[in-house]
Amino acid sequence: MSTLNGKIAVILGGSGGIGAATARVLAEAGASVIVSYRGQEAAARALVTSLPGSGHDARPASMEDRASIEALAADVARSHGRCDVLVNSAGFTRAIAHTDLDALDDEFLDSMWRVNWRGPLSAVRAFRPLLEESEGLVVNISSIGGLNGSGSNLAYAAVKAATDSLTKSLARALAPKVRVMSVSPGVVETGFVPGRGPEANAKIAPSIPLKRVAQPEDVANAVLACATLLTYSTGSLILVDGGRAL
Repeated sequence: MSTLNGKIAVILGGSGGIGAATARVLAEAGASVIVSYRGQEAAARALVTSLPGSGHDARPASMEDRASIEALAADVARSHGRCDVLVNSAGFTRAIAHTDLDALDDEFLDSMWRVNWRGPLSAVRAFRPLLEESEGLVVNISSIGGLNGSGSNLAYAAVKAATDSLTKSLARALAPKVRVMSVSPGVVETGFVPGRGPEANAKIAPSIPLKRVAQPEDVANAVLACATLLTYSTGSLILVDGGRAL
């Protein structure tokens, strides 16, 4: 497997479950990792302190605030001079029954769009010059909900479908200098969906062909594969769902 020695990886939402696991996996492969945080500075700094290797750091950024993302890109340019891998793992959701259309009020829908779709696009736009210089990679963390309309709520599934479309469009627009991939998990053992903990996941596991929910490291390893093994792939969706989408 190719290593990431000398590479710079920026992980938006790096203090969350999938983001933190991705930071660890990429650092173990040799990358220097910058993780962004919004309101979880202590967790982000504890994470980077625990990573193997050197050159890691935690920086603030909000997916709702384009200026803060642009400031992060400028900061990375000054401090590291490059960005080889950009991982869009920041996001949020809420468990809402798909039948409860009234719960999807306009404020919630607009916030879902701003954070989970507009934010990643803002990140790619801000980091594009650095990515092009290094012939880099963007990995958008999506969801199988974008394929089958399942997931925590209707809006989340729709936004992830839009994320996959964005991945394909950006792959065409930024080629050949920058590759763009989607990694689409199914159910993952994190606290990402409020109120959906280990007990709920244990009930879901028997319905998954591989009979377990994913660990954050399963998703992180897919990101690593995009960076080190799948070097002739762009615009592709990598499912990490144990067969749940079948």
